[in-house]
Amino acid sequence: MAQSKKKTILALTGAVLLTSALTACGSNNNNGNAANANANKSPDAATESPAATSDASSERYEKPVTLKLMIDNQTSTEGIKAVADEIEKRYNIKTEFDLRPGGDEGDNLVKTRLATGEMDDLSFYNSGSLFKALQPEKYFLDLTSEPFMQNVVDSFLPTVSVDGKTYAAPSGASQAGAWLYNKKVYAELGLSVPKTWDELKANNEKIKAAGKTAVIGSYKDSWTSQLIVLADYANVTADAPTFADDFTNNKAKFADTPAALRSFQKLAEMKDYMNKDYLATTYDQALKMLVDGTGVQYPMLTFALSNIFATYPDKIDDIGVFAQPADSADKTALTVWMPAGIAIYKDGKNVEAAKKWINFFASPEGMALLATKAKPEGPYVIKGATLPNDAYAGVKEMMPYFDNGNNAPALEFLSPLKGPSLPQLTVEVGAGMKSPEDNAKAYDKDVEKQAKQLGIAGW
Repeated sequence: MAQSKKKTILALTGAVLLTSALTACGSNNNNGNAANANANKSPDAATESPAATSDASSERYEKPVTLKLMIDNQTSTEGIKAVADEIEKRYNIKTEFDLRPGGDEGDNLVKTRLATGEMDDLSFYNSGSLFKALQPEKYFLDLTSEPFMQNVVDSFLPTVSVDGKTYAAPSGASQAGAWLYNKKVYAELGLSVPKTWDELKANNEKIKAAGKTAVIGSYKDSWTSQLIVLADYANVTADAPTFADDFTNNKAKFADTPAALRSFQKLAEMKDYMNKDYLATTYDQALKMLVDGTGVQYPMLTFALSNIFATYPDKIDDIGVFAQPADSADKTALTVWMPAGIAIYKDGKNVEAAKKWINFFASPEGMALLATKAKPEGPYVIKGATLPNDAYAGVKEMMPYFDNGNNAPALEFLSPLKGPSLPQLTVEVGAGMKSPEDNAKAYDKDVEKQAKQLGIAGW
């Protein structure tokens, strides 16, 4: 998908930022969001110190050590600074923020710094294919055997690993491609969260019969049309576990892999349940429909929860989240947009201090401090990290998918290929202009052009 939590899912206009979340152009961090200003300043979770970081005094440097941290200027640093301040108190390690541009300019700067040996001690950068394009095995420290990596949820590791070695730790909370739904309307109509695609369609029929829009379409902002296809990837992996690698290496296509083609078919099946004006409806209008209850379900990235909280704070607890259902309940899983990674420049002068910095940051206590300034838009990918008491209700509903291991990264975190024409193609399928089979083939051709431009082997 659109990577980056996203050269994201925040000084630009809302529409531009949301579009960037689905186009892999920047930072997939979840360290700051639209709700930061309203975040609880002292959740109970932040008052507990895990054993792993309790012996801070014996680890404190006698003389101050300063680490430089490179991060894009589109990511809120308020939460990160809260953690950095605590690191300074405990370890006498100061953090100097080195802000870089977002987008291609920022990517080029990172690559130049690496090539010239001038990279900062720590780097926040997209996890997934963009991170792997930096050749982390050449420039960043191998963290595979570091004790703090044992705290990291398994599903994050493939997004920052090359040849079985891991080169970054997670920077915060995840997001998910899922279905947002109005819990009040669900209760009024006696509906249960669907575990299968047929159950979802049955709910759609009941919602439609009640005179409401079952599935909100907002194709005026064409990037939103991709969500049903993108959010299905965790379900695709259940039937085609090697699809990401095969897709990247020109050994599998969407059109000829039944599990992947099914994502396009699911999109086509939703047309009759959408609002009549879906081609003219915007993302912002879709959120209003959802909170008002005139529209009941909206396939979307969960960063939308922060947008809802910022605009309709009294309605946020009415909005729940469920994973896009598979055809079989035992295969339904949550598709996750992973947070950015924190990498250590292996030729830096303060490698040990940098490891100490990450050891605290990527801990349950570090995540609790982060949460005092930035509401999470998905579960943390640090084992033992708990959501703050005031976390969004929808995020709390996502926790079982993590507790049970029923989640997987979105395809864009596992493959560098995402054809630029996907929004146009999904609009056509969702609107019934083209068949899912035809546009799956068209997407495969779009990807082929991209793969050749990128010079990927096998194409």
